[in-house]
Amino acid sequence: MTYHPFRSLGRFLLAACVVSLGVASLGAQTPAPTTPSSGSNPSRFDVFTGYSYFGAHGRVKPFGLPYSSINYGAIGSGAYYFNKYFGGEVIYSNHPDGVNDGVSGASGGLIARLPMDNFTMFAHGLVGAARLGGPNSEVPATYEHEPYRWGPALTAGGGMDYDLPFFSNRFSLRLFQADFRYIHTSFGPTATIPTGGILGGRANLDAVELSTGIVTHFGHIIPPPPVTYACTIAPADGYPGDPMTITGTPLNLNPKKTATYTWTSTGGTITGTSSTGNIDTKTVAPGTYTVTGHVSEGTKPGQSADCTGQFTIKPYDPPTMTSCTANPSTVDSSGSSTITASAMSPQNRPLTYSYSATAGSVSGTTSTATLTAPSAAAGSNSSVTVTCNVVDDLGKSDSKMATVTVNGPAAAAAPPAPTASSLCSVSFERDSKRPSRVDNEAKACLDDVALALQRSSDAKLVLVGNSNAKEQAADAKSAKMKHPKPGYAMSRAVNTKNYLVTDKGIDASRIMVYTGTDDAQTVTTSLVPAGATNPAASNTAVDESAVKAVPRTAVKKAHKK
Repeated sequence: MTYHPFRSLGRFLLAACVVSLGVASLGAQTPAPTTPSSGSNPSRFDVFTGYSYFGAHGRVKPFGLPYSSINYGAIGSGAYYFNKYFGGEVIYSNHPDGVNDGVSGASGGLIARLPMDNFTMFAHGLVGAARLGGPNSEVPATYEHEPYRWGPALTAGGGMDYDLPFFSNRFSLRLFQADFRYIHTSFGPTATIPTGGILGGRANLDAVELSTGIVTHFGHIIPPPPVTYACTIAPADGYPGDPMTITGTPLNLNPKKTATYTWTSTGGTITGTSSTGNIDTKTVAPGTYTVTGHVSEGTKPGQSADCTGQFTIKPYDPPTMTSCTANPSTVDSSGSSTITASAMSPQNRPLTYSYSATAGSVSGTTSTATLTAPSAAAGSNSSVTVTCNVVDDLGKSDSKMATVTVNGPAAAAAPPAPTASSLCSVSFERDSKRPSRVDNEAKACLDDVALALQRSSDAKLVLVGNSNAKEQAADAKSAKMKHPKPGYAMSRAVNTKNYLVTDKGIDASRIMVYTGTDDAQTVTTSLVPAGATNPAASNTAVDESAVKAVPRTAVKKAHKK
């Protein structure tokens, strides 16, 4: 008998290609499902049922009788996945009597998958048993069909599933499943008389099993998230009789199930059987109360949740004085200002206004009044505090204050404060051999200074001695010696004071001596009236006990000698 297993195989592959192209076109035209793809949370258990083609390749030895392919068959499998990628699988397939044979069998083993968006690739390897029969003998015609016998079978292969965009990806189309099967079967001892009966022998059968069909998915690797429930009450507080609404927001409900809602409260009455309830507070006493909401879509854990919210009933509030203003806020002595009060009652109760002031007088019993300011002394000002009061018919009250400044008549202008004035500056640059001597030109300047002191008997004189950079360096070097000499600036200031005291008769207590920081060989003079600020206060005062004054004449005599 001639058989063509790959002719049937070609027809199957052609059909599988047509189906795959049709499915791909359907997937491109079908809008994306709103539920997550199976690739993000694949199924826990898969059941596959479908059509199977069995392409046999093998003979019964020693007779060399070939098997034929079987174009018709059914296959079913169940796969349980331990995680997203790996699981265990059992397969049963049945190919009834074909041209001259038949086979059925069951296997079990491991399966691996790769879930993707819309597609799943898989591969499996299984071990089991197959029940193989045939083939029929052609010569002579009296030989019978080999009986069905069980033998070991190995299966390895894989395939691809396409997730159908219906029923939340419950079903997939198995585009193809291609398996290689090896079957070994022994039909018993070889017949010695070829006149009829069973031939016996053994078969080592290689086969390609191609399948397609529908895969049904059950469960998920990642369980659905539990139902959660959150509540909000608006408004969260109010007065007896104010309407309040509680709104629950559930998450992770199954849209295919009908959820039930219930509400309970520790105060007031709640009406509503949905996610929104209305709270009746007419008979509720002031206080804080708790509302509990419950949502359920089943009895299993995670299919129900509770939420709580609180609301507060407040006692009636007293009136509130929102503002108390004075216009103008500054008035002259005995002037007037308009006081304006603004108040409100949360419960719109009747209000009465009154006013008081720390000075002057206020007249008025409505939301406006007039303040008559007190008299004020010339050149002074004072503040008057006005209190705005409001009271409702229950005796509850509130108040605010405003301030009015009262200015007295203008006072006479005060005399300007005395200030120090700079006088002439004494130069010590002309006599390089006696750089601290008060010379004749200096004498002319100091005579004018003495005259200014005599005119202002209460004024004092400030002398500030200075030295140039070279002299300052010499003073710094001298300060490091065992017996340092007085500095140039100190000597000039002391000698200048000595001339004014000795030659001009100025009281020494009226003259203050300092050293300055100017890079100059000078002594500056400043006249400081009583009450004026000392312009040299930041300079260094001279310790006059450490400097011996040299009179002008003594210096001259010493020079001549």
